[in-house]
Amino acid sequence: MEQTLKITSVLSDPTRYYIYQYITKRHKDVTVQEIADNFNIHPNVARLHLSKLEDVNMLVSETRKTGKGGRPSRLYRLSDDLIQLNFPFRDYQLLSRIALATMMSLGEEGKKALYLTGKRLGAELIDQEIAGNHQQSEEWGFEQKLSVVRNAATIAGFYPEFETNDEGTKIYFQIFNCPFKEVAMEHTEAVCTMHVEFLKGMFESLFPNVELIEKANIISGCDSCSYQAVIAQ
Repeated sequence: MEQTLKITSVLSDPTRYYIYQYITKRHKDVTVQEIADNFNIHPNVARLHLSKLEDVNMLVSETRKTGKGGRPSRLYRLSDDLIQLNFPFRDYQLLSRIALATMMSLGEEGKKALYLTGKRLGAELIDQEIAGNHQQSEEWGFEQKLSVVRNAATIAGFYPEFETNDEGTKIYFQIFNCPFKEVAMEHTEAVCTMHVEFLKGMFESLFPNVELIEKANIISGCDSCSYQAVIAQ
């Protein structure tokens, strides 16, 4: 409870909250000067905000030489610690472990049900995004469909980045946050396969003829989960 109160106190400052949001979307280390420039504040004020976030383990920092001479720079990045705020206390992470362990105890049928459910929920997430638009999805072009996938992935907490080829036949995307990371550490194959099915459900809702290829995985030590979606014409 004491740690929860410290975190809520730190995030109660609007500037500090937006700095933290900025860093979560940056996908790489930031410097005091970068924060000062982006938020139009003095570097000493930026350093104070970053230090406060580090004090409650929301950020970590290290001193690193820039290779340009002069003093080493202090670089800040997101902590790997899971931050959860619940009032009153709820332990959904424990519930997910129990549910997953139960599914795995059912053998192949349990795995199959898990993957099908993941795919269905991915499709439902896209359906919710489509419902917020006034046009029928059949009328959308490639860019509008991609925008829906991007928005849905952001809502899901993936912190995604997307790139496409000129022909609109390939989508390259990276996920910098795994919402299932803590459980995936214990049940890597099951959770990661379910996550891929979840993404397939998202993409197939808008691109019926699509093949999803996994390129990298956070759990295996990569900086992001990365994928290539190949769309058949």
